[in-house]
Amino acid sequence: MCRHLGYVGPPVGIGELILRGPHSLYSQSWAPVDMRAGGTINADGFGVAWWRRADVGTEGARDAVTRYRNHAPIWTDPAVAEVLGQLESRSVVAAVRSATVGMPVERCACAPFTDEHWAFSHNGVVPDWRTTLVAVVADLREVCTTATLFDSPAVLLQAEALTDSAALWVLLRGLLGEIDPAGPVTSPADALQLLVATVLRYQPSARLNLLLGNGIQLWGTTCWHALSVLVTDDFAVLSSEPYDADPRWQSVVDHQLVTATPGHCTITALELPATERVRS
Repeated sequence: MCRHLGYVGPPVGIGELILRGPHSLYSQSWAPVDMRAGGTINADGFGVAWWRRADVGTEGARDAVTRYRNHAPIWTDPAVAEVLGQLESRSVVAAVRSATVGMPVERCACAPFTDEHWAFSHNGVVPDWRTTLVAVVADLREVCTTATLFDSPAVLLQAEALTDSAALWVLLRGLLGEIDPAGPVTSPADALQLLVATVLRYQPSARLNLLLGNGIQLWGTTCWHALSVLVTDDFAVLSSEPYDADPRWQSVVDHQLVTATPGHCTITALELPATERVRS
């Protein structure tokens, strides 16, 4: 599968964060310790997204997200230390990839996937994803009745790569666009909850560790794969595996939804469809 990392806090060197600790995301690319039957190394590319300050004076402006991706193993790319090491950001989402057999190894298949102020990563797999996600689109159309995005399964053609992760991002991005305090999707956490539950309804064996950031906050889900959280008064980190031995790391059990900001973290149980509750 993959390993991913999200950070929110004081400005940090992007390359330094990727290289941070004796078990950094960088080293997890060739020496992960908790892949849970999801492969042995993460050598099929990597990516990192970070947020930069929007133009001053723009009313309602958010920090804009940018990214760097490469389909080669992260340890072959000198830009990690030589270029990303020169950049700083107060929020980062990064991932190293282990491609599912049969899925393309190419730059556009590497997380993070981004849009406006959002960045997204998926650690896991959706078996028979084309058929499964077509059924998911139909369900989302019934829930989000005012959203034209889900009127046709052709929406999946918007995915930038022929992978389950890229297609999941299309659906999640659509749900994020429907956030409305008076609607069925009231928050990013609601969007993640709805997407995970709907996928599991049709594919109970799906592995869905999702990571989402907007430059201010982080959200994550656990569905099969590992996730740990480190929150201090100053910063918050969600990571597939702890990058150091800090005793404040907290391992997140399966089927949870995590919301984290500096100084605050909530972990709540995902609401699962009946088929998934029985399997668990």
